[in-house]
Amino acid sequence: MMVGRLLLWAILGLLAWWILRPNRKVAAPPQSRAASAGPAAAPEAMVDCAACGLHFPASEAIRDGARLYCCTAHRDAGPRRGE
Repeated sequence: MMVGRLLLWAILGLLAWWILRPNRKVAAPPQSRAASAGPAAAPEAMVDCAACGLHFPASEAIRDGARLYCCTAHRDAGPRRGE
């Protein structure tokens, strides 16, 4: 019975020491992909598809004259939205 109490106090003491120790290291939050990639890139212009109205980056646009499409299927089908 005396050994059980001694063991309990030893465990409580170690737990209190572990929680209250002054030089406890705190894990640094992981860096986001954007922060680790270096300088931030300039935002890209967004455009909408002439057929379905989907917004997407201008660099991914498929052009047919002055109209922009999100895919070749919409370009081949022709304008449907607001013809």
